[in-house]
Amino acid sequence: MKVPFATMQVMHKEIRKEMLDKFTEIYDKGWYIGGEECAKFEEEYAKYIGTKYCVGVGNGLDALRLAMLALDIGEGDEVIVPSNTYIATALAVTYTGARPVLVDPDLDTFNLSEKGVEEAITKKTKAIIIVNLYGQSGDMDEIIKIAKKHKLYVIEDCAQSHNSLYKGKKTGTFGDIGCFSFYPGKNLGALGDAGAVVTNNKKIAEKVRAIANYGSLVKYKHDYKGVNSRLDEIQAGLLRIKLKQLDKYTKERQRLANIYLTKITNPKIVLPKVGKDRTHVWHVFAIRCKTRDDLQEYLKKHDIGTIIHYPISIAKQKAYKDDKLNDLPIARKIAKEELSLPLYIGMTDEEINYVIDVINKY
Repeated sequence: MKVPFATMQVMHKEIRKEMLDKFTEIYDKGWYIGGEECAKFEEEYAKYIGTKYCVGVGNGLDALRLAMLALDIGEGDEVIVPSNTYIATALAVTYTGARPVLVDPDLDTFNLSEKGVEEAITKKTKAIIIVNLYGQSGDMDEIIKIAKKHKLYVIEDCAQSHNSLYKGKKTGTFGDIGCFSFYPGKNLGALGDAGAVVTNNKKIAEKVRAIANYGSLVKYKHDYKGVNSRLDEIQAGLLRIKLKQLDKYTKERQRLANIYLTKITNPKIVLPKVGKDRTHVWHVFAIRCKTRDDLQEYLKKHDIGTIIHYPISIAKQKAYKDDKLNDLPIARKIAKEELSLPLYIGMTDEEINYVIDVINKY
């Protein structure tokens, strides 16, 4: 049996007609930027998340960068970033002129360690970016407590945590700003690059919108040296359709993850853990294994697709070789041991049980 790491074929087949009809509607309307679809998606997503404002932008990296620019983070500032996240989180800091300060995560949940955050704070620290990695929230109570104590901004990187809950509230609603990616492979994915910034602060929302539109809220009047990062009408329209399915998609991902958690019994495998008061949405089902590379090759021979998130930590990336970022032990350990198993909408019980059987025989 061949099991891919991921596929969107089943999910997209179910909504094919509605998606194509929406594309045709937008195509025929002839308005492709800053129109009705984007405005409606922003309104619907803000309501779904539980914030007052949502601003559609070009992608998740831009969402993070725009969030920091709206908070006046720049040259001379430091921003705390998890050591084990995707490089985009650090790049967003770098693009503002600030310096990313890496902090190791909790090994069980892969999310920021509160102790590490406290120790990393200096007089230059301006913000904490908490990445709700793989689909579950960090310990927001502790992060917010630390931020208030030191008068820091909190930015939530929710690129992998659409619909994830912490104490009954959705991720993206705890900090000053929540940043989302709608890259096609995300739990809520467009058919191209797309992103959003959510917040309860009107001034921040307006500033993000202006900076993302060449620094302008009124045509030809530019208040900031802005960029071009806007959610286009086609992606917004398609996202509106998929947003209606997100609760269903989340429940299915949780069902599949529970099968893995229940049936994988190989002692060589360290299963992911769900933190207290959190609801995991399983964007990634990340296991750890001391012989990860051998395990991946073994699974490949059995036609099972896997991905490593992420094989090279940020501190070890060539792009940051001159920045002298902290090369931290837990980030190194995760980079050496993490392996993501197949989990996608449309995965059959036969497929997941095949993966489990092969793993248990490893």
